[in-house]
Amino acid sequence: MPSIRAPHVAQLATALVRSGALTPRRPFAQLRNASTQVARPRTAIFFPGQGVQKVGMLTPWLEAFPTTASEIIDEIDDIVGYKLSEIIQNGPNKELNLTVHAQPAIMATSILILRILEKEFGFRVSERVDFTLGHSLGEFAALVSGGYIAFKDSLYMVQKRAEAMSAATKRAEEEYGGEYGMVAIVTEPEYLQPLIEAIHEFVGYSSAGSLSESAEDRSPIEQVLIANINSKNQIVLSGNIERIKTLVEHVRQFLGHDPRAVRLKSDSPFHSPIMKPAVSVMQRMLAGKSRVKGHEGEDIVTFPGTIPCISNVSARPFESQGDLKDLFARGCLETVRWWDSIKYLDQEEKVRRWVGIGPGKVGRNLVGKEVGMRGKDTVKGGGVWAVTDPSEIEEVLRGLEETENLVDEEGEEE
Repeated sequence: MPSIRAPHVAQLATALVRSGALTPRRPFAQLRNASTQVARPRTAIFFPGQGVQKVGMLTPWLEAFPTTASEIIDEIDDIVGYKLSEIIQNGPNKELNLTVHAQPAIMATSILILRILEKEFGFRVSERVDFTLGHSLGEFAALVSGGYIAFKDSLYMVQKRAEAMSAATKRAEEEYGGEYGMVAIVTEPEYLQPLIEAIHEFVGYSSAGSLSESAEDRSPIEQVLIANINSKNQIVLSGNIERIKTLVEHVRQFLGHDPRAVRLKSDSPFHSPIMKPAVSVMQRMLAGKSRVKGHEGEDIVTFPGTIPCISNVSARPFESQGDLKDLFARGCLETVRWWDSIKYLDQEEKVRRWVGIGPGKVGRNLVGKEVGMRGKDTVKGGGVWAVTDPSEIEEVLRGLEETENLVDEEGEEE
């Protein structure tokens, strides 16, 4: 379905409701009834990370669902303590792209979309989903959707973490000079592992978390880390930009391969040793209590949640409250093992339906690279969809309904 932008979004939603395709609560009520009769394909929802922010990204939701969206936006502004919604809606781009605004904006928009699905269409994560996960920053939304952290607490943590990350970058710039950021490296699948090995050899360490001493022995201007392993042919490097350029030239010279390098829309080198101060900030917040009214004396993390959540660091479900707090904090610093997470869910947990929730389609495309795109003909018993705009809801609901009773042979044997 082509993307339909405002002001046509509200008209589309009205038309779909009138046709019966999007009658609130009806589609997922039908799915719940169906699921009690037959096994359904395992399903995962996933949330995007930084870089997908876009000025005006709340507009379609405000026009299609004005009451629900407005209530959530008021809540968002109240939590962060300023009119974040105005920056999201009006920009300018330079302002929205700042880490301190981009991170809470993306996380909050993702939860806004999820809540609209819940309130307007009766979507219940605990009943319809088997796993949740988020790409880097998206892990905050994943933990909210999985019942581990309240939205208010999670958005507050995103805000304070973003401030710590921005401050760490400024400190490195002031003390050591240089420019810092992130660069995606796109290669052929057969070159991925040799590329990773060559980078580890060049920088002298592979993980800022497990071997942080070797990283700390170097000045920030020399620090580079593989921030993300996103797919079978893409990684992201994080750190000093000149150092990254030198590294890429080293790879081209000694690996005999010319990977494509793309500078990402980021003003900080996330998941690099420079981000270590943010780990301490996260650890302090995770050791504290909830800020939610009526729950102030309770631990900020509820464990277990309602469904398993996959850690970016381990590429496996969080195993305990302590495990969650440890890995979640370390996620500021360590490599995001996104590809491993998708392979684990696809190959070991037999997830067959994937629904991205949040702005942008980067996450859906990365998942699709590994498991195929969408439709029952390309993914056994399921597909890959994304809800980034109200115009996509019909496709997702229809896709889930059409695949609800499809279980591949491999799944049936288990």
